[in-house]
Amino acid sequence: MKNYYHRKPEWLRIKLPHGEKSARVCGNLNSRGLHSICEAGLCPNRGECWSNGTATFMIGGDICTRNCRFCNVATGRPLPLNPDEAQGVVDAVRDLRLRHVVLTSVDRDDLPDYGAGHWAQVIHRIKEECPGVTIEALVPDFNRRTDLLDLVINERPEVISHNLETVRRLTPEVRCHATYDGSLRVIAHIAASGIAAKSGIMLGLGETPDEIIATMDDLRAAGCSIMTIGQYLQPTEHHYQVREYIHPDAFEKYRVTALAKGFTHVESAPLVRSSYHAERHVTK
Repeated sequence: MKNYYHRKPEWLRIKLPHGEKSARVCGNLNSRGLHSICEAGLCPNRGECWSNGTATFMIGGDICTRNCRFCNVATGRPLPLNPDEAQGVVDAVRDLRLRHVVLTSVDRDDLPDYGAGHWAQVIHRIKEECPGVTIEALVPDFNRRTDLLDLVINERPEVISHNLETVRRLTPEVRCHATYDGSLRVIAHIAASGIAAKSGIMLGLGETPDEIIATMDDLRAAGCSIMTIGQYLQPTEHHYQVREYIHPDAFEKYRVTALAKGFTHVESAPLVRSSYHAERHVTK
């Protein structure tokens, strides 16, 4: 099998942001002990998102209890939850004058409620103290417990997302503990609440075009209305091996196909990540 890790095509060769805005955002988060998946996940779009008044906060710490083979977030035994994190996020939202906030988190399988109560607290505080700021909650599966998912739903963020990450066949290889059908049930429960349900997948893991189309159909059947499709970028040589770099033209074809299937918003391009253009996915 070819190893593509060191040989990225031209369309994936980008310069990461190092300007004043990037330094300001990073400095603000670091000074409050906050974490951003933009940094931990090596997101290539963080400069653009920050300039558009959007940032993604990773709550619940920066150590995950799961070990998904594609993910660059550290795995291990997490520290206790930070009781001041909700206030820290609120203060950062104000200082950075954000208009839209994406929240995500590590998995907290070490906690009785898998972190759901902490999620609800952070969303509640933003809603209470930052009126007008919209929120997307990119949630874990909370061990597929809908009663815990309801704690997040009850705070009424504008969008709730949960990523399938890949096609059914590859899920056992790529994801840790999560299941394809379990994630579909999470998405269906979100959609049934009346909140916009969103999900995303990565390409280049070894999936086929037919499997990608089948995943679109599964998401639509679950009530998902927003989809993101991006290229898997192998973080290190020790992570799941990238099998293929998909041409931008293919991503555009998938975008058109997904829209024809009834998704209201589709972001599909090599550098798309879960929170890319997230502010556009909020229904006004």
